[in-house]
Amino acid sequence: MKKMFSRPKSLKDIPFHYCPGCTHGIAHRLVAEVIDELDIRGTTIGVGSVGCSFSTISYFDIDMLQGSHGRGPAVATGLKRVLPDRVVFTYQGDGDLAAIGTGEFIHAATRGENITCIYINNAVYGMTGGQMAPTTLLGQKTKTTPFGRDKDVSGFPIKVCEILTPLEGAAYVARVALHNPKSIIKAKKSIKKAFEIQIKGLGFSLVELLSTCPTNWGMSPLEAVKWLEEKMIPYYPLGEYKTCGGGDL
Repeated sequence: MKKMFSRPKSLKDIPFHYCPGCTHGIAHRLVAEVIDELDIRGTTIGVGSVGCSFSTISYFDIDMLQGSHGRGPAVATGLKRVLPDRVVFTYQGDGDLAAIGTGEFIHAATRGENITCIYINNAVYGMTGGQMAPTTLLGQKTKTTPFGRDKDVSGFPIKVCEILTPLEGAAYVARVALHNPKSIIKAKKSIKKAFEIQIKGLGFSLVELLSTCPTNWGMSPLEAVKWLEEKMIPYYPLGEYKTCGGGDL
């Protein structure tokens, strides 16, 4: 019998620890499938961050480093400059990349560093208990915004792709989602294109993945998927915001 589906070689054969309905596991698999398909497992280095995404160092069966909170792009920059023949990527959440790491990803993009950032946006601080993140939507309730995020107190949610698009060093910027099969297929195509952009030496690439966090959103997995589609996507529109490597998804 022909095998149609199996674990990617770039993922270790251990179960994920993530909460039911969390889409970190889907994101991990997509990255691993792309690494396998591009046949770059032996030359790829991943940089984990702080937060739920720190677990990448346990799950990816490739060379992995742990970066300090928000400093993934700086670590990746050092790796890529010392080892330019390697494919280097970071895997970061919104509380990491879009908060303490804001200066890191912006300046890495401005310099045109030939690295790839995989950026998980679930609109909340996941690992530390559900506090407001830079990406938390207006009116969204979290542990630190029990009455909903107020723009007069906390400002507006940050839009990473829209910030990066005008920067000359940014070669590929895309926002995708993980809420249904069609979107997941598009997400994989975008991740693959980002890696291909790096392999071609075209500059900085980032893929933002809208993800669910049912536990900290206080929802069931199905409710979380619906909330992502109805609330997050209207504020964070999907699509390729900038590409140097071909047509749209």
